[in-house]
Amino acid sequence: PWSQVVSEAEKIVGYPTSFMSLRCLLSDELSNIAMQVRKLVGTKHPLLDTARGFVYDSRNNLQMRGLVVLLISKAAGPSTAELSFQHNMVSGIYSSQRSLAEITELIHTAFLVHRGIVNIGELKSCNGPLKDMQFGNKMAILSGDFLLANACTSLAQLQNTKVVELISSAIGDLVQGIYYENSKSCEENCLTDDIGISTWKEQVFLSHSALLAKSCQAAMELAKHSAEIQDMAFQYGKHMSMSHKLHSDLQPFVKESSSDTMAFSLNSAPAVLHQEFLGREAWIKQIRPLKPTRCACVFRQLQEAIKAGKGVTSAIELCRCHGNRALAALERFPPSEARAALANIVYAMTRF
Repeated sequence: PWSQVVSEAEKIVGYPTSFMSLRCLLSDELSNIAMQVRKLVGTKHPLLDTARGFVYDSRNNLQMRGLVVLLISKAAGPSTAELSFQHNMVSGIYSSQRSLAEITELIHTAFLVHRGIVNIGELKSCNGPLKDMQFGNKMAILSGDFLLANACTSLAQLQNTKVVELISSAIGDLVQGIYYENSKSCEENCLTDDIGISTWKEQVFLSHSALLAKSCQAAMELAKHSAEIQDMAFQYGKHMSMSHKLHSDLQPFVKESSSDTMAFSLNSAPAVLHQEFLGREAWIKQIRPLKPTRCACVFRQLQEAIKAGKGVTSAIELCRCHGNRALAALERFPPSEARAALANIVYAMTRF
């Protein structure tokens, strides 16, 4: 199981990655933000769920990105190009690479917090009082910005121009990816948008893969590894996170007891592939009953139709294809515990 894979990997890198954001989370500024967030208790503001995730979800995949950066740093080992800073190593990982893992985690967390901004125009009375929801939005913007500012300060302290360029471009990719996501989330669009799997891959790369891929490459640059090793680290980060996204998109369709029919998105990989196989006109005909009602029974019928078609099996194949490409990139690293842990993460993603 996933939690076992993570706890074994954490032993290899020297400490649990759930401590990674802790230094920032325990700072005076953020504990002040946490006090303010308590005012949202009793509302349905998404910022509350994000905050709960930091406390309860450390076994899940919240800390996955930092862990992968540490593992790939250890798998690559010390560089022959630069021997002068090897005394900074702790359990086979340079201190600059540990800082980078924290920066990656902070950036990911900042964007998670920013994603929890609600559209005030679409609120219902059951969500909570309007002034509380507006306050929640202010807190989401401020605390996300605070985390991002911390990440940028730490990034500058690494004093490596190429790493700053790489991570800055990953932040740009994330902004672009979330812009696409938000433009799709409008109800009308998400029902009728003609998105093919190639467009889906481009958008998922921006919003889910770019940060990890570029962070893995940056970890190799910090240790002065060759351009080839940097590229292999990038490929691992890219394909593993694509595989991870496909795995999570598939959960509503492959879980035995999936009673929550609203859990799947019409822009998830199985739905996009189903739409491609079905053809545009047949897809619009199939989703037409959803538009006026969006009721659970119509959603369940659509879910069953996607399960019965080729969308789910094709998404599983695509998930395994990206997993295999991530494993192929690992072949360029010498055999080690860390490399085996990176492979086990891929196996956990591609098991259905």
